[in-house]
Amino acid sequence: MDLVPALEEPLKKVLGPPTAKVMAEHLGLHTVGDLLHHYPRRYEERGQLTHLADLPMDEHVTVVAMVADARLHTFASSKAPRGKGQRLEVTITDGSGRLQLVFFGNGVHKPHKELLPGTRAMFAGKVSVFNRRLQLAHPAYELLRGDSEETVETWAGALIPIYPATAKLESWKIGKAIQTVLPSAQEAVDPLPDTLREGRGMVALPEALLKIHRPHTKADIEDARSRLKWDEAFVLQVALARRRFADAQLPAVARRPGPDGLLTAFDARLPFTLTEGQQKVSKEIFDDLATEHPMHRLLQGEVGSGKTMVALRAMLAVVDAGGQAAMLAPTEVLAQQHHRSIVEMMGELAEGGMLGGAEQATKVVLLTGSMGAAARRQALLDLVTGEAGIVIGTHALIEDKVQFHDLGLVVVDEQHRFGVEQRDALRGKGKQPPHLLVMTATPIPRTVAMTVFGDLETSVLDQLPAGRSPIASHVVPAADKPHFLARTWERVREEVGNGHQAYVVCPRIGDEEDDPKKAGKKKSPEDEAEKRPPLAVLDVADHLAKGPLQGLKVEVLHGRMHPDDKDAVMRRFAAGETDVLVATTVIEVGVNVPNATAMVIMDADRFGVSQLHQLRGRVGRGSAAGLCLLVTEMPEASAARQRLNAVAATLDGFELSRIDLEQRREGDVLGQAQSGARTSLRMLAVIEDEEIIAEAREEAVTLVAADPELEHLPGLRTALDALLDEEREQYLEKG
Repeated sequence: MDLVPALEEPLKKVLGPPTAKVMAEHLGLHTVGDLLHHYPRRYEERGQLTHLADLPMDEHVTVVAMVADARLHTFASSKAPRGKGQRLEVTITDGSGRLQLVFFGNGVHKPHKELLPGTRAMFAGKVSVFNRRLQLAHPAYELLRGDSEETVETWAGALIPIYPATAKLESWKIGKAIQTVLPSAQEAVDPLPDTLREGRGMVALPEALLKIHRPHTKADIEDARSRLKWDEAFVLQVALARRRFADAQLPAVARRPGPDGLLTAFDARLPFTLTEGQQKVSKEIFDDLATEHPMHRLLQGEVGSGKTMVALRAMLAVVDAGGQAAMLAPTEVLAQQHHRSIVEMMGELAEGGMLGGAEQATKVVLLTGSMGAAARRQALLDLVTGEAGIVIGTHALIEDKVQFHDLGLVVVDEQHRFGVEQRDALRGKGKQPPHLLVMTATPIPRTVAMTVFGDLETSVLDQLPAGRSPIASHVVPAADKPHFLARTWERVREEVGNGHQAYVVCPRIGDEEDDPKKAGKKKSPEDEAEKRPPLAVLDVADHLAKGPLQGLKVEVLHGRMHPDDKDAVMRRFAAGETDVLVATTVIEVGVNVPNATAMVIMDADRFGVSQLHQLRGRVGRGSAAGLCLLVTEMPEASAARQRLNAVAATLDGFELSRIDLEQRREGDVLGQAQSGARTSLRMLAVIEDEEIIAEAREEAVTLVAADPELEHLPGLRTALDALLDEEREQYLEKG
């Protein structure tokens, strides 16, 4: 983080090219500063050993343990037919469990001499299973002797740091490299203003770096961690605060709806009243639209909380004020659906310039990549003349050819599928920056919203509109209780018998096998045995139509179908002509068929928590109760089953998003495209460190308001430059 010559020193010079190459390729570390910020994952205490009983399969692990016994066996093999093959089996223990190490061939001589019973060492390797027992084959190891000069130095602390390592570079080699560069930590420039650091009683940065890599006590680790977490939170929040500050200086056209215009006419048509939540959020949005700076707002709402209605009213307000509004959807299916439902909700108000259109009416056009040339030409013409007040489309809206008469508002649906560059391209279509409303149905915990969408103000819709029904969710353990699966299909038949419809969701399409690139790949026997491929739409639909759901009208829907076919399938399902739709996750977002009451998710363990929650939100959209069945073959004790139980236990998306995050770490919370800045979170855990993030945000806002250019804080400027190197700066620019 610190652009100081000593810390900018390339690792090649300090550690030599071979080690530096591995560090750059496998860990993304290039300079002394990068290496100093490669923090230990955890610490082993000398007297206290790793729990061998809890080792994860197939992962690269580092354990500290004692040799219990070592035996050399000879055996015959194709390479050594006369019984000359050698295998060394070493059993190590930590008091909680035992683990077998195996060495073969010429590799047995050194460990045979060194790994004597009673020897302590660190071992690193990939955990595998042989004869139903865990083992490490040919692990790398480092003896923990207390005699020779070098090891006394290296292992001086009672706490041994264990670093995130790779097969090419064991934890202790990283540790040794860090000991080499640790003296440079003294030159680290502190990004925190002195007043802030002293006011909060935090140690200086050089001291924090020493303590994190060479702690003598657990208190050292705590001091260092809380200090380094503050750095990350604060530098990131300053970057976002500066972004918001700069946005607030941009000009935009204020858009205030007229007293008896389109919006008033639309509200008068509504057959229901808006929920309190919808009214409150609409007010926040209208207040933003009425200012002369671009709105940047994130609207998050539970599945089915009526976000589209709030967005539509905002679009109508802008059209009322003489501007145009564009709504961007991530898929064609979704764009077509939004278009259909918006035109239906608006009625004659969507028939601007047509016979029978109301006098305040405007045109609502659809623009997608697969439209015919004539329809597309007409849509483009309606946009450039201003005839169309509202356009709904996919990425096709961003193309250069698309020109607006006066773009006033951009609504982006399902933000996390939408890169920052695309938002930016659309924003460039306005004469002045348009207002921006971003919608997501993935509930995001407050801290994540502050970290990832920190440049947007947040509105939350958390009540469901009246008339929505509760959804009952159950886990169906197909392997343990096959009769539960049979009962699942009976339940689907019952729902259809009562005049309703059902979805069956599968992880795969099922026509991938003909891809020659994939077919050529040889699978290892472990892969073959370990997991059958995920269930596929085409196979499942075929099996259901011929078997358990025989006699019902079953159709399929997936992403590789021609857009017209997809639309036709969706229309038939929406019209109630199809009983059961077997689909991939194309239906995850925004599909609205109130008569669909049941959903069966096959291989549910292959989906993420928030994805399951999204999918489930497709049922129970009418007055009849919804049912969601999560089918899995995972054993009861597995983490996957716990995850499914959590989904079945609550309908609260915010609660589920916390569970999801705790299990996944933040790195991939919302996809890498979201913000380059987040890749820098090494120490900060977005969920646990809620308070730090909130406090850092307050401090950052105060500081930026007083000194937007950070003229008096060179250390902080340096840290920001490192965080926002060129590419990341652009990400935030576009955010």
